[in-house]
Amino acid sequence: MEFLSGNFLCETIVPKGELIVSRTDLKGNITYANETFAEISGYSIKELVGKPHNLVRHPDMPKVIFYDLWKNLQTKGSWSGYIKNLRKDEGFYWVYAEISGVYKDGNLVEYKSLRAPISFEEKVKYQLYYDQLKKENNESIRKVIYQ
Repeated sequence: MEFLSGNFLCETIVPKGELIVSRTDLKGNITYANETFAEISGYSIKELVGKPHNLVRHPDMPKVIFYDLWKNLQTKGSWSGYIKNLRKDEGFYWVYAEISGVYKDGNLVEYKSLRAPISFEEKVKYQLYYDQLKKENNESIRKVIYQ
């Protein structure tokens, strides 16, 4: 995977007090996205709805985090954690996410995700932690090259 745009290194800050909201079907396809999600991700709502939520998955995110996410959704019904997302322009943004099931007549019908901004210190902590996780799991790691 190669990113040649300078935007890859540019962070979009999620404004304090903003809440990113989305819903997905049981396969992870977006069924609802609020305006904040569209604005922060750089996509329009129309571009988001119907697409897999991993459309915004940043390559810095370890696979084990998403394994844990899906395992917890299936066994505990919810998951929360820190996520680095990829914008349409290849920039990024960090969030704290809370994901849980939506039930109708006792049946799981979809998932909802509420995401909020995090502090600079949390971003540094989780970037270093996720880099270590990727290394430990032999996943591809980021390399910045100046030529």
